[in-house]
Parts: sequence; structure tokens; C-alpha cells
Amino acid sequence: MKKIGFIGAYDKIDLIIYIARILTVLKKRVLVIDSTMMQKAKYVVPAMNPTLKYVTDFEDIDIAVGFENIEDIRRYLGMGEEKELEYDIVLIDVDSIKGFKNYELQDAQKNYFVTSFDNYSLKKGLEILSNLEGTVSLTKILYAKNILKEEDDYLNFLSLGYKIVWNEYKIYFPIENGDLSVIYENQRVEKIRFKKLSVQYKDSLAYLAEEILGDVSENIIRKTIKFIEKGA
Repeated sequence: MKKIGFIGAYDKIDLIIYIARILTVLKKRVLVIDSTMMQKAKYVVPAMNPTLKYVTDFEDIDIAVGFENIEDIRRYLGMGEEKELEYDIVLIDVDSIKGFKNYELQDAQKNYFVTSFDNYSLKKGLEILSNLEGTVSLTKILYAKNILKEEDDYLNFLSLGYKIVWNEYKIYFPIENGDLSVIYENQRVEKIRFKKLSVQYKDSLAYLAEEILGDVSENIIRKTIKFIEKGA
């Protein structure tokens, strides 16, 4: 089971769900865990009789809300403590050091730091990582209209003194490109649709999915996205 962390104060549950959709079409069993304080998944993912904690299915993705840790989910599913969750990939949305530690993301296969360049997202996001016990390797997922070297340099400056090793490559997602309007429309109709997303957004989704999978070519992932588009 691959454990993938998405860390930061920036809103990232929609991104995680769209990535999960690609992975499920590629026949992966995927669990998305929303461990954030806001628990946005509770409001954007349809669920029958939502309670304080629950696991629901949305377009072949299992989504867990309200759980403290993996053991909590195991108990909810009636599994033994030593038994591993029956998923190929678990995507975990974290916005606190407590969530990072509870889900043991220091042992994750990959961790992504998701942010835009407003000061709240940058500083609050880094605050999550201010009390790390050991060094963590992170890949930047950056939301911006135009990516400027000065902006990335500012993030690097703010993170000085943190126990972070930044990967050299970065993943960029455009904003002010109409994608948010598409995502909000999809929320209203309770569908995960790719058809109206910008080419740049889909390119970044493809790159991220390839990065997470590690053994599936970019060409296959792009064909998968086109397949999802045709069905939406």
C-alpha cells in the first residue's frame, strides 16, 4: 500500500479527488483521507447519512472523513489492528503537524507541499512542518497565475531552518484559468468531470499521477484522462 501525503494550508481536496479518479480508472484501489480541520470533503463529496466519521464511495474512490489515524479507520472497517488496509494507494490531506504525525507521513512513499503564493498559504503551510522530528523530503505543488522565480525564491527563504529537503522538480497548477469554475460546477452536479478543465491543469494532473504511480507511462495516463473526458 502506497501512502502519499498532501501537506499545506492551501485547499487541496479537489486536486486529490481528481488524481484519485485517474488512479481508479487505472484499476487502482484508492482511499482518500481528509484529515484537515475544515473537513471540506464532507461538503463537496456526496454521502448518505454522514456522521462524525465515515467512509463513503464516490465514483469508485473511497473517501474517509473524521478519522484520527489509520488505526481508527481499521476499527471503523472492522479490521484487525495488524491487518493492512486493502488499498493500492492512500492519499492523505493534512493541514496540521498533528495530522502529519498521526498518519506517520514521515514514512510515506511521497509527500507533496501544496501552496499558492499568498502569505497565509505559505506561512501557515510551513507552520505545519515547524516541529518535525526528522528531515522530510517534499515536492512542491505550486498554484499561481504566472510562476516567477522570485516567488519560488521567497518560499525557499521562508523555509530556511526547517527540516525540509525540497526536490528539484516542481509541479505547477494554473489559477485564473477557468479551472475553479469547472470544479465548482462539478461539485454542484456531484460529478468528477475533466472535459472543461484547461490543458495546463490536465497536464499537471497527468504528471502528478505518473509521479505517484511510478510504473505507468505518461502516454497511458493521458489516454486515461481522454477516456474519462469522453464519459463525462
